[in-house]
Amino acid sequence: MLEGIPTFNVVGTANSGEQAYTLASQLQPHVILMDIRMPGMGGLEATRKIMERLPDTKIIAVTACDDQTYLERLFEIGAKGFLTKGAPPEELISAINKVIKNEYYLSPEHSHRLALNHLKSAPECPFSTLSSRELEVCLMIAQGHKAQELSDLFCVSPKTINTYRYRAFEKLAIDSDVKLTHLAIKHGLIEVQS
Repeated sequence: MLEGIPTFNVVGTANSGEQAYTLASQLQPHVILMDIRMPGMGGLEATRKIMERLPDTKIIAVTACDDQTYLERLFEIGAKGFLTKGAPPEELISAINKVIKNEYYLSPEHSHRLALNHLKSAPECPFSTLSSRELEVCLMIAQGHKAQELSDLFCVSPKTINTYRYRAFEKLAIDSDVKLTHLAIKHGLIEVQS
C-alpha cells in the first residue's frame, strides 16, 4: 500500500497475525497498517496483543470487509484508524498523519455509516411514548398555555387537560411544567424565544 510514497519508511511486512505481532515487537514501528482478515491469529487479535505490548504504536486497520462490528471492536481495543483496501494514496497519507498526532481516522464512508448506526440505536425521544392528545397538550403547556385555555381550545374540561398532563408527566418521568418545558427544548420540540 505504501509503495511509491516517499514520505514513509516501510520497516516490515507480515503475512499473518502472529508474524505481525512478532515483527511489531522487534521493530517497534510508529504506525502499523493491519489487515484485519489475515491468516492465523487474525488482525483483530494481533491488534489487541500489539496494543497490550506497545501501547504507543498507532494501528490503522485496513480491510476489504465492511463489518461495523469489526470497526467498533477495533477502536475499543486501541486502533486509531480504519481504512478500506484500495483507499487512494492521499487518504492513506491523511490517515497516517492523523494517527501520528494521536488523533483518530475513519474513512468518510465509514464515519457516515457509523453515525447512521448510532442514530438508529440512539434512544428515541421520550415524547414518542405519548398519545397524540398528550403530546399536543404537553407542547402547548411547554409554550406557556394554561389548562383553561387548552380546555377551551379542545372543548374539554380543565380536569381532562390535567389528566392528559399528569399521564404525560408519568410517562416522561417528570413532575412539573418547568421540567416539561426543559425536556421539550432539549429534544428540539420547542424553541427558546429570545
